[in-house]
Amino acid sequence: QVQLVESGGGLVQSGGSLRLSCVGSRMAFEVYNMGWFRQAPGKQRDLVASITSGGVLKYADFVEGRFTISRDDIKNTMYLQMNNLKPEDTATYYCHAQRNMFGTTFDYWGQGTQVIVSS
Repeated sequence: QVQLVESGGGLVQSGGSLRLSCVGSRMAFEVYNMGWFRQAPGKQRDLVASITSGGVLKYADFVEGRFTISRDDIKNTMYLQMNNLKPEDTATYYCHAQRNMFGTTFDYWGQGTQVIVSS
């Protein structure tokens, strides 16, 4: 079974930075489209950023140039560099992996890492 493990969350002051990592195992990491989502208490889970297997990037509007998503297929790892963090970035951040095979979509989620931004 595919396993995704996030790390790098924590408590940071407004304006600070964090780097999240997501390590995938038991998967052909390089063929998966990967993404970061976040969910604040009482709110829906939203896409933050995504990167396809071919390296195409997408960011949510609220990122406003502050975050950078990247991947290292040799290390089976995806990253999210978050700069100039704001209190509204406080949420649990989830790693997501998706691939389409034989007309079926396979989705996998990590357990999440919490990010708290104090004002």
